[in-house]
Amino acid sequence: LVAFVVGLPSNLVALWVLLFRTKKQPSTILLINLTTCDLLLLVVLPFRIAYHFHGNNWTLGEPLCRLVIAVFYGNTYGSVLSLALISFDRYLALVHPIDGRALRSYRFSFYMCIAAWAVVVAAMAPLLATQQTYTLKSLNITTCHDALPVDEQGSFFLPYFASLFTICFLLPLLVVVFCYGCILHMLVKAGRRYNHAMRVTVLTIVVFLVCLLPSNVLLLSHYSNMVSADKAGEDNLYVPYMVMLALSTFNSCLDPFIFYVSSSAVRNMLGDMLQGIWNCVPVWEDRKSVV
Repeated sequence: LVAFVVGLPSNLVALWVLLFRTKKQPSTILLINLTTCDLLLLVVLPFRIAYHFHGNNWTLGEPLCRLVIAVFYGNTYGSVLSLALISFDRYLALVHPIDGRALRSYRFSFYMCIAAWAVVVAAMAPLLATQQTYTLKSLNITTCHDALPVDEQGSFFLPYFASLFTICFLLPLLVVVFCYGCILHMLVKAGRRYNHAMRVTVLTIVVFLVCLLPSNVLLLSHYSNMVSADKAGEDNLYVPYMVMLALSTFNSCLDPFIFYVSSSAVRNMLGDMLQGIWNCVPVWEDRKSVV
């Protein structure tokens, strides 16, 4: 709920600035793609919020449950892939400014976004094709992706989410660490200021390690715990996992700050907007005193 209240307006403002108030550059396409992923994640949060406030009772049908789950996980991993693409773009711009010029084009940025979306759609197809709602008669509720058959957890969901973790989280994290590591190394070696690059690096790593890593680790541990022979049926990690899953949505609140820090054009634009608002305050006060 907090992520929705904070993240939705901040990402809408970010998208408006990127579309209408920012100089169009290849990196802008990647930032728009990241903001789009965050917005798609945020628009399905009300369904999850209502579901949990309703006692984890899903009343909207199987198709919508599948869609909400696929959009939720898909755009979470889509944001991760977008962050990796943005770090790669910054790597080309700063470490290989001449050799990488051919790759820093509108067309190449567009192709990278299309490739990221293709990976996300392919990754979410199994969730769309798998039953997600099950009725628990003892509790008189219908769950959405919360209570799944134990045999399917071992044969399908555990290897499925392990693959997602490797391809859509771990590999992008390695790309981010490599790209920003090379950027910082180049700046320090050249004796240039690196405070700005350090802030971008730290903020991006925080999104990965604080917001996203705990939920991914607990998800895999949860399925491993459920399918183990001596612990089958126990669900000791469910509550910690749900808490960390809620925390993972805060990456959509932090992402606008990443492009704010990484894009000088966006910083200048927002600075001009705030300055304009500030300049209007004395005028308003003067008019009040006159009245």
